[in-house]
Amino acid sequence: MRPGQIAAKTFMDIKFPKGHVGVKSFDAELIDQEGNSIPSYETYLHHWFAIKYIQNITMSVNPKFHHPEDLIFQRNEGTCNGYILPHYWGFGVESRGTTSNIPNPFAIEQGSPIKIPNGYEEKWLLNIMAIDTRGAKHKKGCTECRCNHINLPKDFYNVTKDMHNQPLTTDYKGGLFCCQDNVQCKLREGFQGPRRKLSLRYKISWVDWNKYQVPVKAEYTIPANGSGDFHVQTTHIPMKKGGYLIYGTSHMHSGVVNATLYGQDGRILCTSTPKYGIGKEAGNEKGYVIGMSVCYPEPGSIKIKDGEILTVESRYKNEFRTGVMGHFYIYLADKLSQRY
Repeated sequence: MRPGQIAAKTFMDIKFPKGHVGVKSFDAELIDQEGNSIPSYETYLHHWFAIKYIQNITMSVNPKFHHPEDLIFQRNEGTCNGYILPHYWGFGVESRGTTSNIPNPFAIEQGSPIKIPNGYEEKWLLNIMAIDTRGAKHKKGCTECRCNHINLPKDFYNVTKDMHNQPLTTDYKGGLFCCQDNVQCKLREGFQGPRRKLSLRYKISWVDWNKYQVPVKAEYTIPANGSGDFHVQTTHIPMKKGGYLIYGTSHMHSGVVNATLYGQDGRILCTSTPKYGIGKEAGNEKGYVIGMSVCYPEPGSIKIKDGEILTVESRYKNEFRTGVMGHFYIYLADKLSQRY
């Protein structure tokens, strides 16, 4: 990546455990060619998502001969529809300090032969956005994808469509549409810096699936939809299928105060709070979110009922920000181990 460059990439068919397995954790971080961790104030990991798909084993290597049924995305079992937040795992700049580990005896079941149609094979992709802020005039504005801090094409507003396939208006001040692949943050005059090759290093821990593993639902991803000191957004999510809560955390951006998940009766199911860095070393960068707290309820202590309406509340400092996110991730188990 060159100084100021924004990379928004998708990598197909990544290495993933083969066979019928139970995934216990999936963690990732940005590194350089020597394997050193990259500080967030040099390159900001906006997000990474791991997404599952199945591919026809006879699919041609020539894209001209591809058919819609050759590649089918298999989203998580969450409440969002279609292609909205389909990933199974994913965080952002807070990745190094946020654990994804699922407690024993639970695991995320993958590779079940009965769930893979005949003639297909299960595969995974990574969707990544990284923002190189070396020499940027406004690091914070660039990491928030503010349009006026990025060198965008002159016809950007004329040709860019929003999520509803409508032309983007000049009222759009910042967000993912301004962080397009290969555009560049505005740099300080005269700044020079070397290109460098970065990688996303990921680590998956898993066990072979057996009768002693207790399956949990694939990750639920709930997108959170203000005066005073805080800007608060809430959204209400009907849960078609409930279960026992065994894990909860959130993916938020700088400026976050906390994110809370409530049950229909107002009880707090999980509150995820940020940890901000105080130093210069990778994983402790001053002013950056370096981790989000994780909830591990005592198994069986919190049950979400079928049809229960949950509320997600995301709370940020009340100041102008663009491109912020408010995702809440939970894992639910249909049943508990006999020892519980």
